[in-house]
Amino acid sequence: MTGFGGRLRSLRRGAGLTMEQLAEASGVSVRAISDMERGHSRAPQPRTLAALASALGLTGEEHDLLAGSARAQRMRTVRPRLCEPPRAVDDFIGRDVEIGRITRRADKVIVVHGQPGVGKTALAVHVAARLTDGYEQRLYLDLRGVDPEPLEPGEAARQLLRALDVGPRRIADDPDERCSQIRAELGDRRCLLILDNAADEAQLRPLLPGPGGSTVLITSRRMLGGLEGVLRIGLDPFTPDESAGLLRAIAGQAEDPAAAGQVDEVARLCGHLPLALRIAGTRLATRTTWTVGNLLDRLADADRRLAVLSTGDTGVAAAFALSHAQLSGEGRALFRRLTHVPGLDFAAGLVAVLTGADPHDAGDRLDELVELGLLQAEGADRYRFHDLIRLFAAERLRVEEPAGARAATRQRMIRWLLGTAITAGRSFGAGDDVTDADEAAAWLQAESGNWLGAMRDCGDDQLIVDVAEALHWFADTMVAWPGWYEVYRLSRDAAARLPDPRQRIVQLNHFAWAAARCAHRYDEGAAAARTAYRLAVDLGDLGEQSWALQYEGDARLLAGDHERALAAYRQAEPLAETAGDHDSYLQLNLGIGMALGELGRHEEALERLRRTPYEIENRPVNPRSALAARMTGGIHTARALIGLGRYREALEEGEAAMAFALEFGEPGKIGQVHLVAGLAHAGLGAVDPARADLGHAVALLHHGPMRQMAVERLAAL
Repeated sequence: MTGFGGRLRSLRRGAGLTMEQLAEASGVSVRAISDMERGHSRAPQPRTLAALASALGLTGEEHDLLAGSARAQRMRTVRPRLCEPPRAVDDFIGRDVEIGRITRRADKVIVVHGQPGVGKTALAVHVAARLTDGYEQRLYLDLRGVDPEPLEPGEAARQLLRALDVGPRRIADDPDERCSQIRAELGDRRCLLILDNAADEAQLRPLLPGPGGSTVLITSRRMLGGLEGVLRIGLDPFTPDESAGLLRAIAGQAEDPAAAGQVDEVARLCGHLPLALRIAGTRLATRTTWTVGNLLDRLADADRRLAVLSTGDTGVAAAFALSHAQLSGEGRALFRRLTHVPGLDFAAGLVAVLTGADPHDAGDRLDELVELGLLQAEGADRYRFHDLIRLFAAERLRVEEPAGARAATRQRMIRWLLGTAITAGRSFGAGDDVTDADEAAAWLQAESGNWLGAMRDCGDDQLIVDVAEALHWFADTMVAWPGWYEVYRLSRDAAARLPDPRQRIVQLNHFAWAAARCAHRYDEGAAAARTAYRLAVDLGDLGEQSWALQYEGDARLLAGDHERALAAYRQAEPLAETAGDHDSYLQLNLGIGMALGELGRHEEALERLRRTPYEIENRPVNPRSALAARMTGGIHTARALIGLGRYREALEEGEAAMAFALEFGEPGKIGQVHLVAGLAHAGLGAVDPARADLGHAVALLHHGPMRQMAVERLAAL
């Protein structure tokens, strides 16, 4: 027998080897050797041929004859190879971590999952092109998981068996038997099988082999959580650097260093999604007269962005539409209505408001969207859209719901968000129930982007003012949040349109606080406070006059104008006393003490600051105001003691202040306590504790003279 199979059998027997022994020596399976010898498979690939020749000890003429018979058999095989993997792209970028995980576990079933367009197939094909050593054959099959009728397991098994050169007469008629055959074939051979675009677990289970030499690499938009004993790898969009790298690899215009900023912006508008980046890069590369700026101009229009990200038979919107078609009716309604959410992320409670569904049902619908890659889970109970998927969902909303229905849903959501914010703010401000306050604060922080977005779109001036007023005490616990400037700018403008002049003054005072404390716009804060003071004088409102002067003093103090700050505080103090505004009086006492300390009048500062506990005990002040005063008074008492060189007393004051600061929960105040502790330790020559405290202070203080003081003192150490 002169064919390849006959020559291989003759050489094996001449070497005194059984099939099992040759398989062990070469790494080629017994089944594959048997099929080759009987002529039931194509001639082997060069790597397999080399492994067989080495195991047989072939050299010279014997090796050349075996190789020649293999080439002759390949030439006689005129039919195309079945289930051949697609061509791997030459400009593949990134995914080094994922590739490493796959190649280290190449004897497993591996599921690569992620949202549409994230590059699952590209990764699988790229890995298959790299994993060539030791595999007899590489196979690829599109399971058409997002088609209306995905490929049946029995038909998938038939196609794979044909690709493995199992003769038609040997392929079973019964679909279950065919699935059993493919599992046996894959178990006996060493193949790399890509099952692309899987629909669900039921489609895959009949095809997956048990332990053996084959590797199965599955891609799916679903996580396929029902499959056991598999390695799951979730793909995220690219990093900014990877996105820019792909654009530069595709389009020459993107390689210009002068266009680097525009390339980064194109990547951002593409949502760092590999499919979108590849389409954008291809459009640029095929239009040689375009610059990156031309592409950027087209992508900047959000209403046209999805249309721009389409070329030939490929498009981002088309990829999303395939997943969208898999949704239930309730899932589609939720998907489109989620575009009403103003913030970047949201929790399940908001979903029930948008759909009118039971919260448990809403959770099920969210899981459906996550499973299909149309929504991203953020932690345990929050969700977010990819930017481009959000645009697609907004298109579906415009197409599928009339304008009146859209407006009604949006108003329902806005009213719920703002009503909940008011309730949370008031419960927090009351300060009676710590548990309620903690829960309220957690909700307000998590949903800040949503309730602030609702304020922007509200259109109800009184409701805007009510929200801002309810959040007044809560705002002190997260002073570093820059959003307060917008919150109180909105309420200032809304109050100016209302007929009640006192509301205008109150919200102008709140704005003065936010401008100076949160946005570090000291002159703007002082000017707003002066305007509020003049309006309060005209109205005869002594309490708001005292608050306005206090906020002017705060702005001056933060700006380093300590004399004018002290003057404003002293002018305000008798007004607060006459008005019976005990919270304002308490804060003004602290302000005077702080200003005296900044002026180096430390003994006078101590006298003022040490009145704080007495004033708290003898005035009916808000519990949150009392806690803030104990904390702030302790911090600045410690600073005054440091100024007098009384470092051990300063440490004791700092320890007491830390307890109040931790209860209050504002990171900047905790940072201030660390600052005074660090300065006191440094004064005592305790370098290591000083360095530790000052390091914490630098990390927690993000702006202002106290942070600068911590940085300078730490550098000196």
